[in-house]
Amino acid sequence: MIRGVRGAITIDKNQQDDIVTSTKKLLEEMIAANKLVPENVSQIWFTVTSDINAAFPAKAIRLLEGWEFVPVMCAQEIPVPGSLPLCIRIMLSAEINTKQEDVQHIYLRNAKELRPDLELTKKK
Repeated sequence: MIRGVRGAITIDKNQQDDIVTSTKKLLEEMIAANKLVPENVSQIWFTVTSDINAAFPAKAIRLLEGWEFVPVMCAQEIPVPGSLPLCIRIMLSAEINTKQEDVQHIYLRNAKELRPDLELTKKK
């Protein structure tokens, strides 16, 4: 079954190193938590808030060995007033042999406030 795996992380500054390093950390945690392999990933969407423009977060996937053929795309989030600033979001579509409620969505740093309800689904 193709499932969506969500993730989000906030950065401290709109700087290339912070964007790429933080995105890489988020991807690594999403991959590990869901036991993902690149051959089973159909695509990855990266979105950023309007205050992030120093680098493409998709650059981070190219730092992971074996992931160079996974299609990626970047886009800007809708600029909703009062939304969480300096936030990178990921939607990863992959063949996952688990129930939808067992998919591990990863929210790091201040992005945890986007989906506090998902803490209930995390395996300890």
